[in-house]
Amino acid sequence: MIVVVEGISAAGKTRWCRRHAAGHVVEEAQPAGDVPDRAIDPEGAARFWTEQSVRRWQGALELEARTGLAVCDSDPLKLHYSFGLRRLGLLGERHWNFECARVREAVASRRLGFADLYLVKRIDPETARRQRDADPHRSRRHFDLHVRLGPPLEQWYQAIEGLLPGRVRWALPEEGIPNVTPRRREGDPALFDALLERLG
Repeated sequence: MIVVVEGISAAGKTRWCRRHAAGHVVEEAQPAGDVPDRAIDPEGAARFWTEQSVRRWQGALELEARTGLAVCDSDPLKLHYSFGLRRLGLLGERHWNFECARVREAVASRRLGFADLYLVKRIDPETARRQRDADPHRSRRHFDLHVRLGPPLEQWYQAIEGLLPGRVRWALPEEGIPNVTPRRREGDPALFDALLERLG
């Protein structure tokens, strides 16, 4: 089973993963390699970020194959970030289309996919700020942007919830990972297309 843990910065994702999924966590990763500038090379940037997502998803598949469980600290299929930037007017339509095309190719080739369960933490900005301030060891350079991305992040997972009923939970359960039956992952390109259609 593959579980995704999501929420804005300082929502408590990493702490929850370490507490409830020790030995099964696919850590949130910093980019490997030189990051292309979206403004100069939008196609190269789309390829780069898709490959970062693929790398984490493949890590989740390998961990699942070894242990039966992989818990991803943030979603490897991170197109929701670009979706949010687009909603805020910070990413142009051309760049969005490049990213969607690259991600769809990765999904169609089964290099990237959808999880069995999504645990999405809803948190108000003030609580997130207090939690950020209580953890001075973590650098959160783009915290204010992540707060603004909260509503489109919820919209993204509401669309997934509509397509995969029962697979999205809107909290990080104190009792740990809920039991669900792992879903069959065939048909993910159609699921991806349906997701984009729901999101408009």
